[in-house]
Amino acid sequence: MNQHSPLATTTIAETLARWIVGLSRDGISQKAIEISRMLIVDVAGLAIAARNEDYVAATIAATDKGATTAIGHRGGFDAFSAALINGTAAHGEDYDDTFEGGPVHSGAVIVPAVLAICEREGLSGDRLLKGVAVGVELLCRLSLVAPKAIHTAGFHPTAVIGTVAAAAAVSASLDLSESETVSAIGIAGSMAAGIIEYLAEGTWTKRMHAGNAAQSGIRAAVMARGGFLGPRTVMEGTHGFFHAFAPSRAPDFDALLRDLGQDWVMETIAFKPYACGTMTQPFIDCAIQLAETGVGADEIVEIVCDVGEGTVHRLWEPLAIKHAPQTPYAAKFSTPICMAFGFLDRKAGLAQFTEERIADPAVRALAAKIRYRIDPNDEYPKNFTGHLLATLSDGSQVEFRQPYMRGGKHAPLTVEEIETKFVDNAVYGGWSRETALAFLDLSRTIFHDADLGRVKEFAL
Repeated sequence: MNQHSPLATTTIAETLARWIVGLSRDGISQKAIEISRMLIVDVAGLAIAARNEDYVAATIAATDKGATTAIGHRGGFDAFSAALINGTAAHGEDYDDTFEGGPVHSGAVIVPAVLAICEREGLSGDRLLKGVAVGVELLCRLSLVAPKAIHTAGFHPTAVIGTVAAAAAVSASLDLSESETVSAIGIAGSMAAGIIEYLAEGTWTKRMHAGNAAQSGIRAAVMARGGFLGPRTVMEGTHGFFHAFAPSRAPDFDALLRDLGQDWVMETIAFKPYACGTMTQPFIDCAIQLAETGVGADEIVEIVCDVGEGTVHRLWEPLAIKHAPQTPYAAKFSTPICMAFGFLDRKAGLAQFTEERIADPAVRALAAKIRYRIDPNDEYPKNFTGHLLATLSDGSQVEFRQPYMRGGKHAPLTVEEIETKFVDNAVYGGWSRETALAFLDLSRTIFHDADLGRVKEFAL
């Protein structure tokens, strides 16, 4: 029996559920299908790359055995555990995709959730595709409802929005009814969590945010299928999601619902070229450009960067700590350190973020010369830009601007570049090149293959 009381208007969750239930494979754009596959590839590579890290081992120690695959790990896990492990590993090195305008990381939440439920329930490739496309699209769109306000409130958007999007994704894969999908979204609103206090000391909690959102999304959808009821007004209600997580800004639900199913915003998802915070990436490009002029680090007196105000509390302050982060993970959210890597190494990959490298006197010395100033005209979060103005020992100045993030909508990585990144990450994590190429072969048919049990071949 439906125990809900009637409302005069259709709620946001009901509108989303109607779209999800009515969506067929033909309604998903070809570009969205391609992005969905690339996300599976990227997430898998990142999960393998991080599989031997201590935070992944600590996560596995808290899980239960079952019949579902954690990529790169022998033995099976229950679906919730597999989603937690895959999501935590995929997001753990901050090398996963991002959505400009959010910013949020969708692949590390949605792919683990949908892979786990499809493997557990023996679902088809069509169900896998629908779940990934629905979840990623909604995660991106939900991030546009109240830009910057979730971060301002002290929460990680990927964590809290991701829980809701994962519930919608799993509901789509399970082919839940409209009312069940509404309840799943409503239940997920009460499961959403993830504060950004990890910034204080570079501890591990952000790493688990994607995995926690993935497992919670599964739980919410399965509970809804069992008859558990969630609030239909979870999004817009007086005590709803955005009131709780983004109180400083009035929600713009038109950004969520406008042209839903016609304009696939997920088509513009950015795949990272560097293993660090999203908004830092264009600044690394600027540092590399400076290095390529032939200037030596000892010739640099000072570097001043124009930045968006919304990035300062995560990537620039406290500046003294950002100049000398105490852990490799904290270094990923230090623009000065990442720029120093770019200048000195011409890259900022997994090999840069080690205890030894962040303590290198040359890295610390250059980072200490870098500071910021707020540019009131910066386009963040709509666009991620980079800038530096370097003053040299001879009194001259050199300036570089990067007008967009490489890998994003203005300069997307090619399929070949993303697949190469996957192979490199898989080999970094201990797979053979042959095994990595075999996974790529599977990915090319995974949305058509009726036997998703083949994923178990990669639990090694």
